[in-house]
Amino acid sequence: SVIQDSDSDSENGGASGESEMDFLRNLLSRTLGLGSEKPEKVLDELTLDGVSRFMLSEKCRNIVCMVGAGISTSAGIPDFRSPGTGLYANLQSYNLPYPEAIFEISYFKQHPEPFFALARELYPGQFKPTVCHYFIRLLKEKGLLLRCYTQNIDTLERVAGLDQDDLVEAHGTFFTSHCLSPSCKKQYSLDWMKEKIFSSLTPKCDKCQSLVKPDIVFFGESLPPRFFALMQSDFQKVDLLIILGTSLQVQPFASLVSRVPTNTPRLLINKEKTGQSDPFMSLMGLGSGMDFDSEKAYRDVAWLGDCAGGCTALAELLGWKKELEELVRKEHAAIDAGSGQASEAGASPSPPPVKPAGPLPEKEGGAGSKAE
Repeated sequence: SVIQDSDSDSENGGASGESEMDFLRNLLSRTLGLGSEKPEKVLDELTLDGVSRFMLSEKCRNIVCMVGAGISTSAGIPDFRSPGTGLYANLQSYNLPYPEAIFEISYFKQHPEPFFALARELYPGQFKPTVCHYFIRLLKEKGLLLRCYTQNIDTLERVAGLDQDDLVEAHGTFFTSHCLSPSCKKQYSLDWMKEKIFSSLTPKCDKCQSLVKPDIVFFGESLPPRFFALMQSDFQKVDLLIILGTSLQVQPFASLVSRVPTNTPRLLINKEKTGQSDPFMSLMGLGSGMDFDSEKAYRDVAWLGDCAGGCTALAELLGWKKELEELVRKEHAAIDAGSGQASEAGASPSPPPVKPAGPLPEKEGGAGSKAE
């Protein structure tokens, strides 16, 4: 599957030549600032307050969230790039040729041991989604969430109450694993994989003895078909894009921010500004074109700080803060109770392994250069 920019209606057998030209004109105008048409400004001000007022209006019915490792750091899961604490800064003990090799499919097939040792080291004692995950859950409960696109493989979105239909797990998931032999491809469960990881055994297929790998996307692997199937329609319907805890440095995920309609507001909640406009990369479909500060800025808002703080601040402006806090308290209490019951029964709880956001290719099906 190759990412395609298409505003055509596939049910009608593709766009006419005229509509294709319209699309190209709109793309050029949007990415290079060409043409005389000025985009409509739908936010009354480019602040978190302005976003909150828009969210409470009749104009905002479909919200897409794009999330990265930053939403899980308060759950004790390291991100990739934070100096000193990020995952890549702490892999010396694995004797890798370079840090990213631990997530490269070619290296994994030859040397799977470092990856499984890391998975064992990062496995959590307890499995608690953060305020950010529950904020997205509130969007769902209020009928505003169209979809959550996540780069994370920690599955905390599912634990927080999002369903399969609510999610696009762009980097795959730990819920299932498969044999890597093309002639076998036997599927294995989470419990099977967990047992192998904690017994320090390299997971091998019961049927053919080939290597078994969790269904997460490594560098050099294709993204899940669901990513490509849903992004075309979702990013035409979206009224508001909320980007949480991602550095927008990995393609094709990062390019999603440039796929929203010209007038759709985009809110970034992150430690630093990211994804600013690069006209050439935008034209190639690989840039995000975020514009927070220029005189032409009309729809992009950046709230800088930790994601939990940003989600709490937005919830307060929406009048949802007490509801969010109560949801977190109730859900965390249920997780604590479940863990206690499992321990009393003499069995350890079996949540999915928590890991940082899994990396993906720089291009779909190609080797990447950075992980999110």
